[in-house]
Amino acid sequence: MVPAKMMSTVSQTEVSKDPTRARTFVVRLPKAGGRAWHLTLLEALASNPKLHVGIDWAEETEAWPAEVDALFQLEATLFGIPRPGPLTRLPCAAFERYLAPPTSVVDVTIDFSLDSAEPASSRAWRLRFDGQEGPVALLGAVMAGHTPRVTLEASGQVIAAGRVGSERTGVVLATLEDMLERIVTMIAAAAKGIPTAAPPSLPDTSSETPIAAPITGKSVAVRSAKTIARAAVRMIYLAATRSPHWRTGWRRAEGGDLFDLRRHPDTGWADIPDDGRRFYADPFPIEHRGKLTLFVEDFPHRTGKGIISAVEFGPQGPVGIPRPVLELPVHLSYPFVFEAEGEMWMIPETSGAGTVELFRATRFPDGWTRESVLVSGVTASDATLVHHGGLWWIFATVRDGGGSFSDALHLWSAPDFRGPYTAHPRNPVLVDIASARPAGRIVERGGALFRPVQDCRKGYGVALGIARILKLDQDGFEQSVETILTAGPAWPGRRIHTLNAAGGLEFIDGSAIAPRWKRRRG
Repeated sequence: MVPAKMMSTVSQTEVSKDPTRARTFVVRLPKAGGRAWHLTLLEALASNPKLHVGIDWAEETEAWPAEVDALFQLEATLFGIPRPGPLTRLPCAAFERYLAPPTSVVDVTIDFSLDSAEPASSRAWRLRFDGQEGPVALLGAVMAGHTPRVTLEASGQVIAAGRVGSERTGVVLATLEDMLERIVTMIAAAAKGIPTAAPPSLPDTSSETPIAAPITGKSVAVRSAKTIARAAVRMIYLAATRSPHWRTGWRRAEGGDLFDLRRHPDTGWADIPDDGRRFYADPFPIEHRGKLTLFVEDFPHRTGKGIISAVEFGPQGPVGIPRPVLELPVHLSYPFVFEAEGEMWMIPETSGAGTVELFRATRFPDGWTRESVLVSGVTASDATLVHHGGLWWIFATVRDGGGSFSDALHLWSAPDFRGPYTAHPRNPVLVDIASARPAGRIVERGGALFRPVQDCRKGYGVALGIARILKLDQDGFEQSVETILTAGPAWPGRRIHTLNAAGGLEFIDGSAIAPRWKRRRG
């Protein structure tokens, strides 16, 4: 195999030298191993009117031990994973509509078999996971708790690359299915001539080292035993606590903020108290008419649906408790609030409605009216707005049919912050569970733009990264991840996933424990 650093990316011209000609793609599958995600890929390819799509069966057996399917069934039962799912085995009859022979010369064979021979008269695309080919390599990485680098390659050249992932780490079936859903996204984009760019390297180089985990019947049996124990612990935890439960911390940014320090400050953080029956997360502070107001996601455990609340901040901290300012039929979070043209605006997350919506303040901070729908028909998380190069840009991660909410970054741009917005021609511009999802406002330092990002390799909101934007225009997007911060002595808990500042104060959020038997005043 050619080392990764020697590989070159296949250009859009190489993928399709004549974009006006319909091309023929054949997906080669192991006859005993056709699964639902393969069918999803075929359907995604067939939805492209510029493609003819068919299949070819390879005579080979399943690559991993039969015990793996028993593990999947156990996890689905214990953790309530919907079935059927992407890894559900399908009969050959499910693929019959794609059995018709191609009507023209085969341009590309997407080869999921383990046959090393190159298909005749076509170009072969193959998936590799940390340089290793086949489903065992992906399964081994997941069972070892490692996030593999996925590449789609043709004759040693990288067509597309990504760091796919899942917020449901620790559960092999859920993690694998989320990863495979995003791999479908990558392959479908590459077939359109939109190869996803390689994910940035990370400061923690040890995390990039492939971890081998032999897959044997014995190792799977051990994993099954651990799964049962994990499920038991989870049941006890959920019975004893209100989960998930987050908390918001604040401090005076004296001596520099996290963008300057690239570490937790020595002064520590103060928490905004809650009553244990609700939590506050996604802090967005803003100054208006000499006052600092903090907006948060306010999540009552009783309703299980977030609203937006706000609280004024004084020299000693919050003045009172957060009070509701915006509630809709869908869950609300991530209240991206900003000022433009003398008015106050907010873009809260409304992913449950399949929209990105703009609200205008009619009475700040507790009166808001919907101004417009900026983007529709997408499940977009944590929409973040920035003005750059004469355009307004929306950053958000998009869940494409299924899979993770956090690993596929999409961009939209408009000449005015109110729209109309146009999707970036290379969406998704980045597939990376470690640095795709926004985590707060984009800031400018020394003429460069920096964006806080969520690192979800070990689970949702486990770590916070700071990325420098290297390229942001209609041709593409690039960034470098310069710092990754985790919870620790200075910020106790297991998670940290939002960063914002205003008025000399800095805010973050993270996990907390809310025992069901402990009732707090507030």
